[in-house]
Amino acid sequence: MYKRLLSNIIRNKRLYSNSSHQRVKIYRYDPEVDNKPKLQTYEVDVNNNCGPMVLDLLIKIKNNIDTTLTFRRSCREGICGSCAMNINGENTLACLSPIPKTDEVLKIFPLPHMFVLKDLVPDMTNFYDQYKSIKPWLQQPSKKDKTNEFTKENLQSKIERSRLDGMYECIMCACCSTSCPSYWWNGDKYLGPAVLMQALRWIDDSRDEMQNERIEYLDDSFKLFRCHTIMNCSKTCPKGLNPGKAISSLKKKVLNRKKN
Repeated sequence: MYKRLLSNIIRNKRLYSNSSHQRVKIYRYDPEVDNKPKLQTYEVDVNNNCGPMVLDLLIKIKNNIDTTLTFRRSCREGICGSCAMNINGENTLACLSPIPKTDEVLKIFPLPHMFVLKDLVPDMTNFYDQYKSIKPWLQQPSKKDKTNEFTKENLQSKIERSRLDGMYECIMCACCSTSCPSYWWNGDKYLGPAVLMQALRWIDDSRDEMQNERIEYLDDSFKLFRCHTIMNCSKTCPKGLNPGKAISSLKKKVLNRKKN
């Protein structure tokens, strides 16, 4: 309801602005056709059958102006993370970013420092391989029978459940990881803010039985300690989460394990 009200306010403000057309420059690259990337400019009437968000603008361009434009989208509610991209210099979700009310040119790029498959679609293979490496699922060897099935219900207190707040909401959109200079230069070794926050999510889960093994896996000069606390990750997160704080907690757990 709040989002719908905000959208109506943004739309009404634009209806009374001086211009109904928004100029937008979009990164274009098709590896099968183009030798190098380029910026393509579009003029879009945002007052005529166009929603208030940047994703609505992209959809209108694709439907009515240029059907070759390629980008990811799905839920349009900031839940799936599909439409993550760099908008006016900031990594965010197109579905949560309102069309600016100024006359300035809107600039849209794919997430930085990732291989581009086409236009605004980055290659997320390495990102998800890293996510897979932390084994993001419950590991409970003692609670399985001979058929590898769980035999008991997984109970958790309210306090134990609350420890996951601020981490389980992550939608793995990669906005934080691709805003991190350490991830830019060491993306093949450094796991990045998003994956590290999810690693802590499973370490802090009271139902999991492999905390020590998970912490041991992260005890590496690159996987975890390549973070230099720049905090771009926490600043850019479209969900308002704090990956920097999670990484700090992980470092403490690794160091405490060494002391013990």
